Amino acid sequence: VKAMLNAQPRITEYFKNGGGMLWGEHDEDLFVGTEKFFRPGYTLRVGPHSAGASPGPACYGAGGPLTLTDVNLLLGKLETNQFEIPISPGDAMDALHSLIEEIAHKTGSTLGGREVLIGLERIANEKMADTIRKISVSQGVNPADYALMTFGGAGGQHGCQLAQLLGIDRVIIPLEAGLFSAVGIGQAQMSRIATRQVLERWDECESKLPVWIQEMKNQLTSELTLEGVPRTEPGFCSLFLRYTGQETTLEIPFNTSDSIERFQESYRNLYGYLPHNKSIELESIRLMMQEVKDSPGLDFIDPVATPAPSVRKASAPFSGGTSWPIYNRATFVPGHFAPGPCVITENNSTTYVPHDWQFMVKPTGDLLIAHTNVAQHADLEHQPEEVELELFTNRFYAIAEEMGVQLQRTAFSVNVKERLDFSCALLDANAELLVNAPHIPVHLGSLGLCARLVRDKIAIGPGDVVITNHPKYGGSHLPDVTLLAGVYTPDGQLAGYVINRAHHAEIGGTRPGSMPPDANSLAEEGVTILPQYLVRQGVPQWDAMQDLFTKGPYPTRMWAENEADIIAALSSLRKGQTDLLKLVAKFGLDSVKYYMEKLKTNAQEQLRLALLLYENKKMCASEFLDDGHRIAVQIEVLPGRILFDFKNTSQVHPHNLNANLSIIHSAILYVLRILVDKEIPLNDGLMKDVHILLPENTLLNPHFEDDPALCPAVVGGNTEISQRLVDTLLKAFELAACSQGTMNNFLFGNDRLGYYETIGGGAGAGPGFHGRSGVHQHMTNTRITDTEELERRYPVRIVQFGLRSNSGGKGKWQGGEGIVREIEFLEELDLTLLTQHRYFAPYGLSGGENGKSADHTLIRASGKVEKCPGVCSAHVKKGDRLVIETPGGGGYGEHP
Repeated sequence: VKAMLNAQPRITEYFKNGGGMLWGEHDEDLFVGTEKFFRPGYTLRVGPHSAGASPGPACYGAGGPLTLTDVNLLLGKLETNQFEIPISPGDAMDALHSLIEEIAHKTGSTLGGREVLIGLERIANEKMADTIRKISVSQGVNPADYALMTFGGAGGQHGCQLAQLLGIDRVIIPLEAGLFSAVGIGQAQMSRIATRQVLERWDECESKLPVWIQEMKNQLTSELTLEGVPRTEPGFCSLFLRYTGQETTLEIPFNTSDSIERFQESYRNLYGYLPHNKSIELESIRLMMQEVKDSPGLDFIDPVATPAPSVRKASAPFSGGTSWPIYNRATFVPGHFAPGPCVITENNSTTYVPHDWQFMVKPTGDLLIAHTNVAQHADLEHQPEEVELELFTNRFYAIAEEMGVQLQRTAFSVNVKERLDFSCALLDANAELLVNAPHIPVHLGSLGLCARLVRDKIAIGPGDVVITNHPKYGGSHLPDVTLLAGVYTPDGQLAGYVINRAHHAEIGGTRPGSMPPDANSLAEEGVTILPQYLVRQGVPQWDAMQDLFTKGPYPTRMWAENEADIIAALSSLRKGQTDLLKLVAKFGLDSVKYYMEKLKTNAQEQLRLALLLYENKKMCASEFLDDGHRIAVQIEVLPGRILFDFKNTSQVHPHNLNANLSIIHSAILYVLRILVDKEIPLNDGLMKDVHILLPENTLLNPHFEDDPALCPAVVGGNTEISQRLVDTLLKAFELAACSQGTMNNFLFGNDRLGYYETIGGGAGAGPGFHGRSGVHQHMTNTRITDTEELERRYPVRIVQFGLRSNSGGKGKWQGGEGIVREIEFLEELDLTLLTQHRYFAPYGLSGGENGKSADHTLIRASGKVEKCPGVCSAHVKKGDRLVIETPGGGGYGEHP
């Protein structure tokens, strides 16, 4: 945004009082068509693929597919005379007719051309609006508080409709919108920016600021003078502030009198609270000096009725029987205004002004388009079910995704904010998983089951939020803290549930990081939370929470961080509740519930189609943990029923490699979603035909009591058993060779700090594809902390971090390579490793070779070399180094 404002100074006037939203269309030529989604129905899809410049849209006449450009053309929103290449409406029409015939053939539906075009347009607009909304939420911004500025050749074709979906009532179309960036570069002032890293507490460096800033001004002025700039002035001066221990900074304009007050106000607006007993840190200073360049002032004038430029009327085959003016923007004079619907053309872009919108020409030549009926909602005319299902799927998905953005944005810990070890989902009124954001699969598949178990234990009414991490009630392991709330309409009807789960890097236990490898009971792994109210009828229960976290036998070492992340999770739930209630208010509770159920039914039917290849077959597989414990499964597919039988699985593990039904549910749901291989949300509809036989007192189904001292340890069941279980299921279906089969949990800490990370490895190859190298796969989807941030915050140094050569299994399709990560410790610490495939190598399939197993080496400062088992603890001193080599993926098919 700053670059754009610097490029076109005349636009800055529009950004007074908070600025405007910028939106540029990334690709107007997205494929549209159908996607087989349920039997007998289909949904209409838009994107994500592009027709590109060649062959381009169908209307280019080069044999391209139907795209959004064609949709706009056939709806009368494009003027063919403005293109520099011949445009063929006939080819676009033929492509549309082919799509209509495809729909009729597959579904028996007799949709008309206008219905299909309007449906595709709405789907595209809602997807784009969801993206804008997600980005806005991540910055703590409500789009409705801003104007929407669109640019690019096709931005103006969708700008007003996007604005209406976002609750925005003003759209700005700048002059030369199609060449916006290029024109801006030509007009930009010469400037230079300097950044000075500080990393000092505010109270210790505030007095030094004027000197530092003057030094930066002198440096930049000298640089600009050498480049021939005669006069300079400050462009901006920003301070990047944060609370000590936090990763993310907030940019605050420098002001000698109120910088801290503005930082605290921004922080409170962003996070909803201010941390207790934490100092403010100045991370860096950024200063821009720029060329003094005369620019014309902006004299805004009121709209006046001026003679209308010459126009001509045009209509399109699917414009609904109406026609509208087509204006040439070059004929406009300042002050001219006119109502929509109309089309405004210029050499490099086209703008469509819908009904109930009115444009005005500003003195700068820019267009300001205002909604003349702000109270009116977006077009709610009934759409065919193929369209409505896709629209509601996108709407439900957007709720879950924005919950995730809100949680990441407001979280405090590195583990949540940087590693993204959290998940958010939307459940229906039956507490069944409906949609999820693309977060952590081992969390997501279990959230519906967890909600149902919690709901059976404790009532969840309006204003209630329940918290738990207990494996008896669907918790995956103790560091994963789950929050659940109902979504009630103003008249008390239950619309659904919102739920999230976030991994806390520290929640007590016998060792820092809450993953003790030698724990014999759940109590030794940390604070255990039976389902209880975090918020009761709108009243937070913080005193009870603090007592629970800090006064048990193995309390948390970092309550302030736990509290901050729980507050962030609450904020995420509130976001989800608000968004679902908006959906209910707009479309009605009956419609929302209908499409919730339809979404699950469609997933069930799609899975049945995918399982036809396996019908009346029995498939078996087994895999061994490094210590010899076995996971075994027999899968039988029958019409309308799929049975997973885990007989012959080993008994309860003596330490922490025990799972629960929640983990089993997640792994099965994940593999079934892979089998479907269609763009459908991960939801509990996939589990409707599933029957699970779990022998009691096995490592997949131990007995749990409310009392954690009477429960087996489980922390490795979530991370390691979930991965090995997926290996076993994929092996039974013969879908792919084994991936690294572990999350490579690595922890270190002492009484004052704790750090946790998971490390990627090689993915298994499969028929037609190589395995990816150096990535997480299957049950985890986290990212790793940046090396610079890790070294800054913790007493370690990263010596080596790269791919592990020749660790992937050979085959026709090559397994992915593992990772080498070498860490040097700069003070005394306790470390923990919790991994698998240290002894047994990841399997290859169909003649492919195994991937290399893991290898862990501790190199003492004295030079002594010690080999570490896959599950172990150690005490390290300054100068000791740990080399972690993660497994490679198995190969597929015989090596040529």
